[in-house]
Amino acid sequence: MSTPFLKPLFSPARFDAVLFDLDGVITATDKTHFTAWKTLFDSYLEARGRREGKGFHPFSEDDMATLVDGKLRHEGVRSFLGSRGIVIPEGTPGDAEGIETMYGLGNLKGRLFADAIQTEGVTVFEGSVALLEALRAVGIRCAVVSSSRNCRRVLKAAGIGALIDVRFDGINATGMNLVGKPNPDTYLKAAEWAGVEPARAVVVEDAISGVQAGRAGGFGLVIGVDRTGIAGALRDAGADMVVRDLDELLLEEA
Repeated sequence: MSTPFLKPLFSPARFDAVLFDLDGVITATDKTHFTAWKTLFDSYLEARGRREGKGFHPFSEDDMATLVDGKLRHEGVRSFLGSRGIVIPEGTPGDAEGIETMYGLGNLKGRLFADAIQTEGVTVFEGSVALLEALRAVGIRCAVVSSSRNCRRVLKAAGIGALIDVRFDGINATGMNLVGKPNPDTYLKAAEWAGVEPARAVVVEDAISGVQAGRAGGFGLVIGVDRTGIAGALRDAGADMVVRDLDELLLEEA
């Protein structure tokens, strides 16, 4: 049986930590997030259209990639509705699910996502798990930086929590009043928690906003993961390199 080894770019002499986005990078929950967002937004837009005597344009994969992906829930709601010329109150994190505020709609999306992973489970990308194991084997710390408030639940369902040294998620960001991606604050705080300087850390992201955050934060290397055909957009956002799967960052040696 062959054993995976890291490519030279991950030398411990160069980097002390790798900071990963979760959904779409380590786990295949990006599709589950899209379905939850689409259910939320299409239902809301349809109801609003009926109220105002107008039609509506459904939420799309392009909307997900350019307006929502990687952002904190309420910021994703603000971004998408703003693109449709819709302004609603900000609300507060404790708003009831579904009320017409940014937090209320975001909280409903969170429940839709949590229900889905409860019934469907979580799939992990084998190449990502192999990379986590290889990094830890040479003493490079591994962190997850996610906008999701369900991050802990996803890691537990995926059975990979033991591979993660630091978890910084949407609950942490909201509690600290941090702005989410593409602002670099969540990545910078995760690097601080991991005890590393940004220049000595790698960011691995599949979201345009996440790549922008890594670049803005002055991280030593920003890797884009293209599973949906947006390699050009990831490079334009600041990715130093783009891969289709994280096993491309491993060498196979007998």
